[in-house]
Amino acid sequence: MFGDINRVTLMGNVTKDPDLRFTPAGAPVISFSIATNRRYKKGEEWVDEPSFHNIVVWNQAEGLGQRVKKGTRIYVEGRLQTRSWDGADGKKQYKTEIVADRVILISRFAGSNDDGAPSGGGSFTSKASKSAAPAAEEEAAVGEDDIDPNDLPF
Repeated sequence: MFGDINRVTLMGNVTKDPDLRFTPAGAPVISFSIATNRRYKKGEEWVDEPSFHNIVVWNQAEGLGQRVKKGTRIYVEGRLQTRSWDGADGKKQYKTEIVADRVILISRFAGSNDDGAPSGGGSFTSKASKSAAPAAEEEAAVGEDDIDPNDLPF
């Protein structure tokens, strides 16, 4: 009756500079991780609980690789994918990643404007997902309590 859904939407900060690679056929692929925070109140204290997500982008990887750096605030839409392989010790290894269909740069901490405000982003959409939202949705406001990348523990 109903089909399956495999959809992920995240917004967070890039934890380290992306890794741009090329397949043997020459197709560019970029991978990076982002940190998201779950904030909740425990008693009288606010607690931040970080989660880390592995992101893989196939289409528009080269252009994205030139603009994304550690600390970039980023919006990602995609799907979950788990890969498996046999490790050097013979054990089965697994890695779950988000394969991005759409990436929007919300802000960059490196390369900020002269007034100290983060510079605006841009949008990178996979060729497979041409049903992207209108351009008005591509620009999102950055909140006052954003994470400073210098506060990240890595």
